[in-house]
Amino acid sequence: MSDSIVIIPTYNEKENIERMIRTIFQLPKQFHILIVDDNSPDGTAEIIKKLMKEFSENLFMIERKGKLGLGTAYLTGFQWALSNKYPYIFEMDADFSHNPDDLLRLYQACAEDGAELAIGSRYISGINVINWPLKRVLMSYFASMYVRLVTGMGIMDTTAGFKCYKSTVLDRLDLHRIKMKGYGFQIEMKFKTWRLGFKISEVPIIFTDRKEGSSKMSGGIFGEAFKGVIKMKIASYFTNPGKKH
Repeated sequence: MSDSIVIIPTYNEKENIERMIRTIFQLPKQFHILIVDDNSPDGTAEIIKKLMKEFSENLFMIERKGKLGLGTAYLTGFQWALSNKYPYIFEMDADFSHNPDDLLRLYQACAEDGAELAIGSRYISGINVINWPLKRVLMSYFASMYVRLVTGMGIMDTTAGFKCYKSTVLDRLDLHRIKMKGYGFQIEMKFKTWRLGFKISEVPIIFTDRKEGSSKMSGGIFGEAFKGVIKMKIASYFTNPGKKH
């Protein structure tokens, strides 16, 4: 039994998913993987089902009925991971923009160095992004500046999607009240973790844009985050981010 589960949402990732799964399973530390697939029409789920026969004790999948959004995919995965009592719960993309080797560094930050949320950060040591158009780099970088200004968080990469949570963090958060998707989901989760006083650490990574498949990011998702951050900050004056006891 591993103490770590890596949650990977998928939608049309047939070019990447088998290589990603096999790469993670070859790491020197044992990780389990949970795929949350949103009814990918390209056959992603069928590839995973074949691999589940080979990795019956390490690979799991939740199939959803349609494209329901990144945020809800992770929330579904979090609930599954908590119910199965994994101490360390990771978020990761399927497209190799996140280097699987960095799972080990995120794990170390939480398991050995005292972090309760470890963030794979593109901006903690400069701007470490490869193969993105300059416009997208600037949009992402200044989005994080905007979020820091509005929220008061000291996190450099507020929109990062490569993370390790201790289960105690997710168990304390009121996940049913997480509302945003995409960029916004990642910001909201960090903000509520920060408000509860958990120790957050940024681990420098190099982010490499996908080589196979197509990006799921859109201007609408980015726009939701821009407006949602202000609403989230205002709402924080009247709500508690944690569960009521």
